[in-house]
Amino acid sequence: MSTQPPEYAKKDFMSDQIIRWCPGCGDYSILSQVQTVFSQLGRPKEEFVVISGIGCSSRFPYYMNTYGFHTIHGRAPGFATGLKVTRPELSVWVVTGDGDGLSIGGNHLAHLLRRNVDLNVMLFNNRIYGLTKGQYSPTSEVGKKTKSTPMGSIDNPFNPLAFAIGSGATCVMRSIDVFAQHLRDTLQAADTHRGTSFVEIYQNCNIFNDGAFDAFTDRAVRDDRILYLEHGKPMVWGKTARWGLRLDGLALQVVQLGDDLDESHCLVHDATNRVLATMLADLDGSDGFPVPVGLFYSVQRPTYDGAFGAQIREAKVRLGEGDLHQLLHAGDTWKV
Repeated sequence: MSTQPPEYAKKDFMSDQIIRWCPGCGDYSILSQVQTVFSQLGRPKEEFVVISGIGCSSRFPYYMNTYGFHTIHGRAPGFATGLKVTRPELSVWVVTGDGDGLSIGGNHLAHLLRRNVDLNVMLFNNRIYGLTKGQYSPTSEVGKKTKSTPMGSIDNPFNPLAFAIGSGATCVMRSIDVFAQHLRDTLQAADTHRGTSFVEIYQNCNIFNDGAFDAFTDRAVRDDRILYLEHGKPMVWGKTARWGLRLDGLALQVVQLGDDLDESHCLVHDATNRVLATMLADLDGSDGFPVPVGLFYSVQRPTYDGAFGAQIREAKVRLGEGDLHQLLHAGDTWKV
């Protein structure tokens, strides 16, 4: 029997369904990168499962030639957990949005993250409700004028990365829909992590929130606005000028590199440092700070599905395989 990994092309993961996203939507780019990454992971195609809730992003399972579930609003984490603990050999990917995952689904997502189920979460963040036609979302900025907030939102927005870190996620990353190679690298890294990988993906909604990320993703400015995080590497960025991060007491400080300062004076990224990851998650490009992308935080601890499987095996050793017929006819019974 051959042990060679299967060879696939991107087209092998493209379904025959008509893609019904608005022309120009960032979801097209994400879909393309996911199909490419899946073809390169060396797993049989039948082992991939894509599970979603409700929203524009949640149409994803229809467009992937894999197994999948299109579930109900905010509940994809629960379905994914159930599948992974019963079929631990599968590669499970949850697709959600800032509305689906952080509003009605926030509680479900938090428990998935704290349990550390060995699966991958892709949260598409466009800072708007797209499928329901442009209401403000849990990540919309204060003052956002929409159909549901005509005078401007007064809610303080969720920070998805801080939410994930605070919920106990063991791998937290961010990428951007139009950063094709970076997004592919990020998703491949998510696949290799044992535990819950949480990937926030900035995604442009060109109909209801067009240009939400242009200030740091546009080609003309991105090199001077984006900080690419790599574990063990100095945190520096910039094309027209070189900048770096260092600690000033207990706060991050931006310094310009030059004659007196070089990379050796900058903070080296430690992706195992939860406090540092939280500080980096708070950077939003304001006050001269960059917008970080890449790996914020990564540690190893036992997975929920691994512990669940161990308990099942222990129970079988102690109590035997079990007999459903005997269980149903044991003790008192009632007819309803």
